[in-house]
Amino acid sequence: MARRLHPVELDFVDSAPLRLVFTADVGAAPATVYRALAEDVEGWPSWFTAVTAARPTAGGAGREVRLVGGTRFQETIMAAEPGARYAYRVDETNAPGVRALLEDWRLTPAGAGCRVRWTMAADGAAPFRFGLRLGRAAVGRSFRDAVRKLDLRLASAPA
Repeated sequence: MARRLHPVELDFVDSAPLRLVFTADVGAAPATVYRALAEDVEGWPSWFTAVTAARPTAGGAGREVRLVGGTRFQETIMAAEPGARYAYRVDETNAPGVRALLEDWRLTPAGAGCRVRWTMAADGAAPFRFGLRLGRAAVGRSFRDAVRKLDLRLASAPA
């Protein structure tokens, strides 16, 4: 059963009770990575293994995302800064124990490519927070694998 989450703002990325932050470098320019994140929403399952389906909603102002295991998210795009930042807040989910969730992707030039920094800012019941802390290494692996696959996908895409 889907539940509404607290409607946090962008500053939650810095003030959340639980923050997981991961970085990885890719060979593509920030603008190219941004397009894959923000404009090719349906393409996420091809590079982010945890995502089974994704589609834009509300004329591009939101997203609907489904994860392996059946978790569903209805999201609102909070920041869309081409080549620099893409952030979204989860408004509704069937995941238990979550009270608030915001994800923030930051892109900065690094050599010939860019550095991708992903922050998952969360709040929830104690078991949720404990589980997320316990699963930090797995979430980090999932992120690094996804960015590696995205990098390969972008490198093989026609110019």
